[in-house]
Amino acid sequence: MKNQLKKWNRLSLVKQIIIGLIVGITLALTIPDAAKPVVILGSLFVGALKAIAPVLVLFLVMSAIAQHKSGQKTNMSSIVVLYLLGTFLAGLIAVIVSFMFPVHLTLAKATGDLAAPGGVSEVLKTLLMNIVDNPFNAITNANYIGILSWAILLGLALKNASDSTKTVISNFSDAVSKIVTWIIKFAPLGIMGLVFESITTNGIDALLSYGKLLAVLIGCMLFVALVVNPVIVFLAVRQNPYPLVFKCIRESGITAFFTRSSAANIPVNMKLCEKLGLDKDTYSVSIPLGATINMAGAAVTISVLTLAAVHTLGIQVDIPTAIILSVLSAVCACGASGVAGGSLLLIPLACSLFGISNDVAMTVVGVGFIVGVLQDSFETALNSSTDVLFTATAEFRERRKQGQKINIKKLA
Repeated sequence: MKNQLKKWNRLSLVKQIIIGLIVGITLALTIPDAAKPVVILGSLFVGALKAIAPVLVLFLVMSAIAQHKSGQKTNMSSIVVLYLLGTFLAGLIAVIVSFMFPVHLTLAKATGDLAAPGGVSEVLKTLLMNIVDNPFNAITNANYIGILSWAILLGLALKNASDSTKTVISNFSDAVSKIVTWIIKFAPLGIMGLVFESITTNGIDALLSYGKLLAVLIGCMLFVALVVNPVIVFLAVRQNPYPLVFKCIRESGITAFFTRSSAANIPVNMKLCEKLGLDKDTYSVSIPLGATINMAGAAVTISVLTLAAVHTLGIQVDIPTAIILSVLSAVCACGASGVAGGSLLLIPLACSLFGISNDVAMTVVGVGFIVGVLQDSFETALNSSTDVLFTATAEFRERRKQGQKINIKKLA
């Protein structure tokens, strides 16, 4: 038994997760009833990640800022620019593809028990109110904008504290990071439970009638992940971007795909940044921030489903309006995490740009929930893996400017 355990520990986490994935699929297809208890493993894994993530963000950011020395450079401005650029380009790609391959929907019942925001101002208001949220409430509800704002303020307030106080905070930060390491070791079992639940609960029958819509949604997200993002990385670091791109997809995107939660994937992304040798002062802030505003997948979802409604109703769209939609979807996507229901509930807001009634728009939201089994998984995988990708890109770009040699292939 000990020898088997040693062999298992020698495998990389990615290989362990792939084994868990295969076992989960096999159990779901062969003995779904007998293997039903494995579902709890997925729930426990996601629950543990979601529970530790707010505490991790609070202590990591607070510790990093409290111990930050004046004049020490971070790359946050470059990272934020990359986040916003990536989100806008994703929305623009989705608009272009939607015109090339127009999708027509069969609109059925509206999702009446959901409330969509009334305008961009409401989305931005929600975002701003989250910043000033009660700190205990922010941690309880996993409001990462609120957690970030309080962590930054506490960090700044503690900059002049005694070294012993800073050491205590740093020790707490290290302890929480250690707990994260323990939780991530259970990722293979968690993924096994999640994939088993997904296959046995949802199946694929409900998705077949929306094949073209899913093809456009997933196609756009794959194009952003495998073409647009690599181009951005190449322009920044002037090296083959794909080793880094594939590493981020493999070690961040896979877990995000199955957890379907950017918040739950924050600890995974933190560990990956550490593995890549990135600056802790930077990634401890950029990763939780990315989980809030770096929403390329959400921009794709909003644009594609809005234009599907437009094509279904036979509304003509000119180029300026299409560009406005790209900008609007990017702005809405940045506020998606602060709105109950995520990106799907921002579709009525985008639909209002074309004069589509709220009732009709909510029927499109209903379609979104039907295809959400795959749409949300791909969306989260794109969003979360890009957080690490752009954080690494900004740092590698800065190192290149300083004349340091960087071998992305070796790092990845």
